[in-house]
Amino acid sequence: MVGYMEYKIIHIEETDSTNRWLKAHGEGTMVVVADYQTAGKGCGTNSWESERGKNLTFSMLIHPTDIPASQQFRITEVVSVALCEVLEQYIGDVSIKWPNDIYMGDKKICGVLIENRLQGNVIVDSIIGIGLNVNQTEFVSDAPNPVSLRQLLGREIDREALLHDFLETLETVSSSETTYSAYRNKLFRMGKQAVFSDETGRFEGTIQDVETDGRLLIKDLSGQARRYAFKEVQFVI
Repeated sequence: MVGYMEYKIIHIEETDSTNRWLKAHGEGTMVVVADYQTAGKGCGTNSWESERGKNLTFSMLIHPTDIPASQQFRITEVVSVALCEVLEQYIGDVSIKWPNDIYMGDKKICGVLIENRLQGNVIVDSIIGIGLNVNQTEFVSDAPNPVSLRQLLGREIDREALLHDFLETLETVSSSETTYSAYRNKLFRMGKQAVFSDETGRFEGTIQDVETDGRLLIKDLSGQARRYAFKEVQFVI
């Protein structure tokens, strides 16, 4: 990744999506923070609910040319582990729901959307969108299980300080040799029997690993190993 001081940080009041804003206006190494997103995106077709001025909704533009395209899942690992390390300073043990949602217990506190632009075997640039529930106290969408730092701690959190903590931690984690194992050690329901759903229906199984390309490896009750790319399997919570 890059050093914390290298980011150009821009604050805007409103945009449809900070990821889309960076696609249109981003240059160099940049962070754009929005007080409100009118069409905040989650992964796939998901949307992200965020009350104006309450949460931390931002996107980062980086150029990880040292990471081969075949290893682009490393970006997910680094970002997810950095988020865990920052949040654990506030609320204790959190987990990563594959591939990159951050959970406190069975509730989602943070979502990540990473969009990489490839050129041959190189990642030209990566836009990392993060939505972190900070000071919102009520959620009115049909999202099944959101929670915020304010709800958990009973007090307001400084969003600017939280952003700076994350950027500093991201720099440290990106140079760590233990991120691969740290990501897997933080996996939601890792090694525990759980219920999943895929195109064939529900089944029970146990997460065994996340492979280097990001595929989730689950062993079902019959002992069969099942491998899933993103969006091919869901947790039943």
